[in-house]
Amino acid sequence: MFSLLLALIYVCFISLGLPDSLLGSAWPIMQHDLNVPMSYAGIISVIIFIGTIISSFMSDWLVKKMSSGKITAISVFMTAIALFGFSISDRFWMLLLWAIPYGLGAGGVDAVLNNYVALHFKAQHMSWLHCFWGVGASISPYIMSYALVELENWSSGYRIVSIIQIVLSIIIFCSLPLWKKSVNNSSDSDTTSTAPLKLKDILSIRGAIPCFWMFFAYCAFELTTTLWTSTYLVESRGIDAETASAFASLFYIGITVGRAINGFLAMRFGDRALIRMGICITLVGLLAVLLPIGNEPALVGFIIMGLGCAPIYPCIIHMTPDVFGRDKSQAMIGFQMGFAYVGFCVMPPLFGIIAQNISTGLLPVYLLLLLIVMTLMHEIMIKKTSKNAD
Repeated sequence: MFSLLLALIYVCFISLGLPDSLLGSAWPIMQHDLNVPMSYAGIISVIIFIGTIISSFMSDWLVKKMSSGKITAISVFMTAIALFGFSISDRFWMLLLWAIPYGLGAGGVDAVLNNYVALHFKAQHMSWLHCFWGVGASISPYIMSYALVELENWSSGYRIVSIIQIVLSIIIFCSLPLWKKSVNNSSDSDTTSTAPLKLKDILSIRGAIPCFWMFFAYCAFELTTTLWTSTYLVESRGIDAETASAFASLFYIGITVGRAINGFLAMRFGDRALIRMGICITLVGLLAVLLPIGNEPALVGFIIMGLGCAPIYPCIIHMTPDVFGRDKSQAMIGFQMGFAYVGFCVMPPLFGIIAQNISTGLLPVYLLLLLIVMTLMHEIMIKKTSKNAD
């Protein structure tokens, strides 16, 4: 029964990634059909991020009111309905309305599932699950491409993913007894503490603040690299757009492959060691980009950076119950997710301003500063929680 639930959670992580690439894949056609400026995609993304941040911060309160299984099922269903809403929208303002349940649903399932896995499964599963999220995110552009080419509209792409999510939410609702049984058979439950932690209680947890800032810096690093690598290679390195786009995508593929490899490494090494290993590998890749040693090392450097980033995110989440206490893990992971999405929202646009007013050539320096913050925050967190760190 427990293995069946684990298989279902793997499917859930694929579904988490499915919607993430749809907007970027379809927006050039969508903005033309909706007759809005290209930049309006950012408005939709910000609303989704805000909803995700809110539901992440509320996850501890939600889990105390309902079980993880129920929240996951409801959150997936909310996302599915929002995606269906996107598919029937013929006005831009309609997309903005549907972006609200989209973000709330995505944040809820993300925070709750990550905590559930951290509490009940081994470290390798956390890495492999996040690898499966990458699989979902990699599949969705092909779904949208099929909709645009074969079905000749972007609405069908959203509708296909919506149907997948609806079916999944029904399966999760039917599987609720499995979730309950797994918790009953474990030494923990979803409601280890009697009441949700208040904001002041969360911020007063020893090591919590550096942990949150580490999440902020890591996610800012990842999305800034994803969004600006191609532009940097074209404008600052003089590489043709086709080659730049291909190597920019390899950073993301590096993360996905790296997490598959990290799952096996997690059987031997602890979370803290894997995070440090990932930071060192990321630094090697970044130095290949930063140092004036030619374009070929820079191109390979982005792949190395992806491999280095792979263990950082899942390992921090997995170590949370042991470092901060299993009774506090849902609140901690909820805030980790919240700070992660704040990093997504703030830092990539900030670099856009720097690139526009100064130079895209500053991307490696910008990433190096984020990596330094990430490393310092990790070491401060470990020092403050040393007696619990693995």
